[in-house]
Amino acid sequence: MNKFEYMERYGFEQIIYFYDKATGLKGVTVIHDTTLGPALGGTRLWNYASEEDAVIDCLRLARGMTYKSAAAGLNLGGGKTVLIGDPNKVKSEAYFRALGRYVQSLNGRYITAEDVNTNTKDMDYIRMETDYVSGIEGKSGNPSPLTALGAFHGIRASLKFKFGTDDVSRYSYAVQGAGQTGYYLIQYLLEAGAKKIYFTEINDRHIKRMKDEHPEVIFVAPDAIFSQEVDVLVPCALGAVLNDQSIPQIKAKIVAGTANNVLADEDKHGNMLRDLGILYAPDFVINAGGVINVYHELHDYNIHAVHKDIEKIYDRLLEIFQIAQEQKINTQEAAKVYARNRIAMIQQIHANYIKR
Repeated sequence: MNKFEYMERYGFEQIIYFYDKATGLKGVTVIHDTTLGPALGGTRLWNYASEEDAVIDCLRLARGMTYKSAAAGLNLGGGKTVLIGDPNKVKSEAYFRALGRYVQSLNGRYITAEDVNTNTKDMDYIRMETDYVSGIEGKSGNPSPLTALGAFHGIRASLKFKFGTDDVSRYSYAVQGAGQTGYYLIQYLLEAGAKKIYFTEINDRHIKRMKDEHPEVIFVAPDAIFSQEVDVLVPCALGAVLNDQSIPQIKAKIVAGTANNVLADEDKHGNMLRDLGILYAPDFVINAGGVINVYHELHDYNIHAVHKDIEKIYDRLLEIFQIAQEQKINTQEAAKVYARNRIAMIQQIHANYIKR
């Protein structure tokens, strides 16, 4: 890919490559937009097939974080880090402390947190070298339960808009991914009385955990999850799962989950869902519970205030669904309109210099 052309097209600020010889650490940090504040985004560790795949994933994720923070009403920009390697082989104290030094070198323009295959212990190692990290053990900790809580409120809003009621107990669900956020989201759905839940997962340990703890939740093979006869499809795994092959299989009338970059092509597949009468809850809006939690950690952390802010995802989604309906656009585009409007507004009031 022509990276400068891509940066110009989508408004990126920086792509930073780094390599540490002593630990084998190699990865990329992308800063998309810092209009609203420092770029915040987690560190994802994945055994990418190629460096190109890693960069593309990081670019998409960083841009999504800009929209996520803007739509969530946070004073943060969007960024992301991806590390290339086998999580079962590369992780160590030195590995993450080396990453912390690269984060520190950005002098506060970027703040990291946990993501796929990284955890609070890893963040503690990063914290030994930089203050620009969140999700530390003993503070807000693992953001997955709060990401799931936000998605739960988002599902309620989607039910309200589509069916006229947000009574979770009246509907059925198919959850893709039950390792972290999907696991907690299933618990919220069960507590609310969901009548039937299917799930799929590729990790045997997570499958066993779900079967042991909640035998009433029905396991299905990964390639069967999209075709389940349910009301809500809940993607909680990796991105780009809504594509030319999967969308025609969907029986659900709502798609609402915690995964990032769910649409393989935002315009094409956002429109496909709309044309099929499927209500899509934009990923970067419905899964913002984690980043809201992390944002509060950067200030005076209060779990009750976090919960109140996460509950706002409900009303925010209803407003975005209304924008999509009024402007006759898909909901993903409506969410970007919502986020861009906030960025533009704040950019205007920052046009004059005031010393603090």
